[in-house]
Amino acid sequence: MWDIPTMSANKVDTKKRILLPGGRPGDVFDIQRQAEGRFLLVRLEEPERSEQMNKKACLAAMRKASLRITMKWEELRELTREP
Repeated sequence: MWDIPTMSANKVDTKKRILLPGGRPGDVFDIQRQAEGRFLLVRLEEPERSEQMNKKACLAAMRKASLRITMKWEELRELTREP
């Protein structure tokens, strides 16, 4: 007879939570409001973590850094303080 399409509807609870069928615990979503009453959820992938630096590597990287203060403290104080 009639073709009755099934609609997947979810209800928001009192803490403004909603159950997503494909969601896993810990998933992070970007929520974008597209129009009045219309939202777009985009699952964000966690970036791959690079190997964590140890103290020795950290100190070596700071020594090689090109951003270094070249002026004396007194000069900086004169430039940044009001007369």
